[in-house]
Amino acid sequence: MANNISSNTKNRLPFYLEYLRKIYTEGQVNISSGAIAQALNLGEVQVRKDLASVSSNGKPKVGYEIVNLIKDLEDYLGYKDTDDAVVFGAGKLGMALLDYQGFLECGLNLVGAFDVDKKKHGVSESGKIIEGNEYFPSFNKDNKVKIGILCVPENNAQEVCDFMIQNGIKAILNFAPIHLNVPKDIIVKNENLAYSLALLSIELKSKEKNK
Repeated sequence: MANNISSNTKNRLPFYLEYLRKIYTEGQVNISSGAIAQALNLGEVQVRKDLASVSSNGKPKVGYEIVNLIKDLEDYLGYKDTDDAVVFGAGKLGMALLDYQGFLECGLNLVGAFDVDKKKHGVSESGKIIEGNEYFPSFNKDNKVKIGILCVPENNAQEVCDFMIQNGIKAILNFAPIHLNVPKDIIVKNENLAYSLALLSIELKSKEKNK
């Protein structure tokens, strides 16, 4: 049932989960795909197909038991299996990510950060280590962390990316505005904040023109 799910569907699943958790804490027990679609401003057919790809608990006229649908989504997304991750680049963005507690709800535990700037070494506000890059090989030999978040400047990104991969990182969330060249077995997800903000600005201007 969960095979061959499109990337667009995968990107929407966390939003369904967040919404379902919210209404479950408010006391709601059941919900239909149509109600979810209306709440999230999505197409009902789209929502129904998305949920059917990970859950078979929906019933005609009743909809989904929210607690079971939450479990199915969490199981598929791996939120119950916590993975460790590290941050490379202890600037403002890197530190904000390192100390953000919401990642734990998504099954991700950020254990520390690494940076070449000695002035940034020490402990974060949440008590997580910040060390020099040279400490990472021995650190990861013991800890086997496979996920890295890249928050370094563009001109250093490829070099640091190569270093991460050489020392055991298998999946990279890249915040640097550059295309990374990686081996085929390495997963890279790019997060270009400037590009996202530009698209947001374009969409806002378009809506204002159509008023």
